[in-house]
Amino acid sequence: MRNLNLRYVEESYSEDGLLTTFNVNCPDNFNFGYEVVDDIAAADPSRRAMVWCNPEGEEHVFTFADMKRWSDKTANFLAEAGIGAGDMVMVILRRHYQFWFVATALAKLGAVMVPATFMLKEHDLEYRLNGASIKAVIATSLGDIASVTDNVYDAATELKVRILVNGAGGGLTPEDTEGNLVFPDDGAPLGAALSGKEGICAAPAVREGWLDFNTGVRAASEDFVRRDTLSADPMLMYFSSGTSGNPKMVLHDSAYALAHIVTAKHWHNVEPDGLHFTIADTGWGKAVWGKYYGQWLMEACVFTYDFDRFHPSEILTLIGRYGITTLCCPPTMYRMMMAEDIDAYDLSSLVYSTTAGEALNPDLFDFWKEHTGLTIFEGFGQTETPLTIANLTNSTPRPGSMGKPVPLYHLEILREDGSVCDTGETGEVCIDVSTKAAGIMLEYYRDPGKTAEAMHEGWYHTGDTAWRDEDGYYWYVGRNDDVIKSSGYRIGPFEIESVLLEHESVRECAVTGVPDPTRGKAVKATIVLAEGFSGTDELTRELQAWVKKRTAPYKYPRIVEYVDALPKTVNGKIRRAAIRQTDEAPKTPEGLV
Repeated sequence: MRNLNLRYVEESYSEDGLLTTFNVNCPDNFNFGYEVVDDIAAADPSRRAMVWCNPEGEEHVFTFADMKRWSDKTANFLAEAGIGAGDMVMVILRRHYQFWFVATALAKLGAVMVPATFMLKEHDLEYRLNGASIKAVIATSLGDIASVTDNVYDAATELKVRILVNGAGGGLTPEDTEGNLVFPDDGAPLGAALSGKEGICAAPAVREGWLDFNTGVRAASEDFVRRDTLSADPMLMYFSSGTSGNPKMVLHDSAYALAHIVTAKHWHNVEPDGLHFTIADTGWGKAVWGKYYGQWLMEACVFTYDFDRFHPSEILTLIGRYGITTLCCPPTMYRMMMAEDIDAYDLSSLVYSTTAGEALNPDLFDFWKEHTGLTIFEGFGQTETPLTIANLTNSTPRPGSMGKPVPLYHLEILREDGSVCDTGETGEVCIDVSTKAAGIMLEYYRDPGKTAEAMHEGWYHTGDTAWRDEDGYYWYVGRNDDVIKSSGYRIGPFEIESVLLEHESVRECAVTGVPDPTRGKAVKATIVLAEGFSGTDELTRELQAWVKKRTAPYKYPRIVEYVDALPKTVNGKIRRAAIRQTDEAPKTPEGLV
């Protein structure tokens, strides 16, 4: 290891090993493809970059030399297809290894990568294609996303190029009643078709109107001439989850990649000779948080499992089989692992665990510690940012707290008038952007109004509310719009949901406010029950008493509704706004249309 990351950061530590200062230095011509992937490939070509496998049995180990070679071939292929600097390219590749070839190639070309989920439908996709003037789509052949793209092709005025990746396998091979994979009549595992008998990218994908990625890349030259690029140019764009209305387009430059050194080094705690596993589909920002930028800047190897359905037993088995050392996944997945006989799995290689995205319940924190000996270190960030608040390495987490601001940023909790909140007072988490802050978005693309709403008077307003305790730990309350104002109290849904999720009957829940003539708003819990439970009046009283005993009594849900599923965004986040809209909509009298 050459400590590549230290070229770009300045950092210092306390006597206890806690990170105290952290600054990013981004050269004017920094390009992740050249300065990181190609640099490591030249200096340490056999260093592992990614271990990749799928449920069908295909497995590959890619070195940094491999990643340079395949990204160069991909860049030449994409250039021949007319893709160049500044072009917006939507990438919908699930967890296929081609995603890493494409991401690196687009960086080298100076194009803008726009990752997206394979779950998009026509309305979602048409909005994104036209909103961002997408020039090219690179999509998996798995599922129906290619058909969805074709259905909106005529309406997508700027879309010129469609490129298809053979994604055979991907955990979509059917299973029999005993859970065994059912392969074709010839007995060949479907996963083998992703690469084909001749090796990486060997299996074609044929579809009218589409270029075949695998065939084109294999035929392309591996001699690629470096393009002149600037680190300040747009490099990456995500569509935010959007709990209401159309999602915003979040634009980042190359400093975003460097800011993720703090994510990988000081939160995930990756080591150059370890194997890091962040469980995330490439359509979401969490993938580049945990499977690309920071990890490779740390010269570390990432683990990728190209699966479709999450089975906790599979993940637990993979940890021992491949010797995974650091793990990051959302609390929901940890909860699903809790339901397994976790002591029956070999988790001895695992040395560090992290989580983000939703409530980390104290019982889950304690369970993981008891059965693995490991603390779960929680963190917080947004599509608009890298890691901003976290329990960093060598810190002492407080279960349920996001941790403390990372030293890369100056954060405050502000009132509506811009003044700083007192200890224990709830306000909005804001980040100082009076000077350019590495990793914070450039803007909401093509939306100066929303950009101005979020960035003004030297602060980026996250829209998330929290309070800070006397020791500087931040405690999440909820989104601005989700805070419930009841009888003069400001009540955050996060805490109540966290308490409810500790009850064995609750699989998922969302807490919202409903109109109440006396209180202004009453607290409502919308609950999806775990298997074996029924939504009886007796259970409702039990859950209400459960909350009263574990938090301030005024926070208990006066209304409890049981549903089969919660409304969610395409990336799986609960849409509390949709629940509120339903509750607040005028009711049509029975019998009238």
